[in-house]
Amino acid sequence: MPHTKKDKKKLLTRIRRIKGQTEALEKALDAGADCSGILQQIAAIRGAVSGLMTEVLEGHIRDHLVSGELSEAQRNKDVEQVVTVIRSYLR
Repeated sequence: MPHTKKDKKKLLTRIRRIKGQTEALEKALDAGADCSGILQQIAAIRGAVSGLMTEVLEGHIRDHLVSGELSEAQRNKDVEQVVTVIRSYLR
């Protein structure tokens, strides 16, 4: 995926932020933190993961599906792959 190579630093920064959030959630759960704080942390993690998904998905669509370099058959195959991933993500 060329867009992931191009945006590697930005994507890794997002992933490291998510990792930090999940580690903070683990510590909060282990420490018996208040439920509202736990829920807020889970919501923050979910938002961060959604942002990462959006970033990678947008790059994939722009770089692979919109470019005029694909055959119709390949474009259809790529569209089906994207649809499958989106369906899986939204479950």
